[in-house]
Amino acid sequence: MSTLVAVLVQVFVVVTALCLAGAIVLAREGRVALLRTDGRRRIREVGPAMLALGAMLLLNGLVRERVPDVSWLIGVNITGYIHALEGGFVPWVQSFATPAATAYFSFVYVFGYTFLLVFPLLAYLLHPDPDHLRELAVAYGLNYAIGLVCYAVFVAYGPRNLLVDQVEPLLYSTYPEYQTLVSHVNTNTNVFPSLHTSLSLTTAAFAVRTRRTYPAWGVIAPALAASVVVATMYLGIHWATDVVAGALLAALCVTLARRSDTEALLGRIRAAGDWRVRG
Repeated sequence: MSTLVAVLVQVFVVVTALCLAGAIVLAREGRVALLRTDGRRRIREVGPAMLALGAMLLLNGLVRERVPDVSWLIGVNITGYIHALEGGFVPWVQSFATPAATAYFSFVYVFGYTFLLVFPLLAYLLHPDPDHLRELAVAYGLNYAIGLVCYAVFVAYGPRNLLVDQVEPLLYSTYPEYQTLVSHVNTNTNVFPSLHTSLSLTTAAFAVRTRRTYPAWGVIAPALAASVVVATMYLGIHWATDVVAGALLAALCVTLARRSDTEALLGRIRAAGDWRVRG
């Protein structure tokens, strides 16, 4: 078995186990009954958004390897500007490194992040309001779409690539098998913005919004998202600037995905049209 396949199997097993644990909790709360009584309508409502997300993920997978070529042709290398802006912040973060912390943040970066993105798809399918799942799928798709554009426009190397004498690639030096997995989903020049940050904070924002229905998830998701954010810098993968940009991207995508915002905008447009007709 190749290293990549072994790591993928490991990720699948761990994330599946975590999701099953969450599903058991949802089943005990009686959420699964919603699928029996309202399953078809829910699937119809969220289907288009889920198909759009799937198409975006497929496109991302197809063009990901070509993005660095495009970015070197049309993009702007901002690595030096980022380093000048924040200096030795990432080396300072790594100055607190311990074996236990490295093990924790490595687990969070690989397994926790995947669980954080996958579990809400199940949880919101069983939520009384299926709009949350539709909006989450839209927000995920926007993150990937805007992130892909940014990766084509901006060339940015991570701190582990630029500051080789100051920043240790803790994830790869401690768990070298994960480098094979990460290299298949990212490149050295695709760090601005941090999609680990934007997608994790997107999930956390939805968790906070739905905390009355899922109070435990409303605590777990933000805490896990915060750990992912720290992990990106602790492991030497992202700059703090990438994290800030990722947080802004998350805020933008969550806002755009909000159905209430869309309906309010359409309402204003209709109202303006009615006013012009009456005028």
